[in-house]
Amino acid sequence: MNEYLKNLSKIEFVVTEACTGRCKHCQNDEPVRTSEHIDTDAAVDAIEKVCAHYSIRTVMTFGGEPLLYPDTVCAIHKTAAEMGASKRQIITNGYFAKQRERIAEVAQKLKESGVNDLRLSVDAFHQETIPLEPVRFFAECAVRAGIPVTLQPAWLVSEEDQNPYNVRTKEILGTFEPLGIPTGSGNVIFPSGRALIYLREYFDENAVEASPYEEDPKDVRALSVLPNGDVLNGNVYRTDILEILRTYQP
Repeated sequence: MNEYLKNLSKIEFVVTEACTGRCKHCQNDEPVRTSEHIDTDAAVDAIEKVCAHYSIRTVMTFGGEPLLYPDTVCAIHKTAAEMGASKRQIITNGYFAKQRERIAEVAQKLKESGVNDLRLSVDAFHQETIPLEPVRFFAECAVRAGIPVTLQPAWLVSEEDQNPYNVRTKEILGTFEPLGIPTGSGNVIFPSGRALIYLREYFDENAVEASPYEEDPKDVRALSVLPNGDVLNGNVYRTDILEILRTYQP
């Protein structure tokens, strides 16, 4: 086992960088419009091989908006369940279709694939460009299907700060109360991408690009596979994932 990966316990897939929203707090500089997404077979192969050699507890899918490609998402989580990963998590803004029949169908497929932790991104930023009604309906369908759902809002400055964005976020969260969906701790927006452009007044004047999610390259705990296949210092479309892990150097 590679000493730099001895604590590896999570695999996450950026299914696509394409998104149905245009949020001011997005880490990307501009909204991404692309059809590129992670190859299903490559993702499944990576899960099977890594789980066979490492104690993977969590497999996560996110984006962009991962449910633009629900079949790929479901294949990933079905494989994760088969390989014994106890947490099969998806982060979604909940807006991937307008037809209620399609929304309900995808929610049921997520349940059948083994998703057991659905984090729904709803807040003032997402709802500036994403309609709330289909998102609420998706949440209702997921709850009805038996998927544990948690609201995952983005807070500006802090959850306690009474800026207009946070006030609006709390109003939006209140509309989900009849569904009995809990609100998680969410996350505090950090200075990166569009946030530095559109929300700069809320950051320190000397704020620079920063992310709280960067890993210690000498103690990798989560593999993050990008839509183009990149992971660590390799690419799963060109090199076997186990070879990438074996030869990894910070």
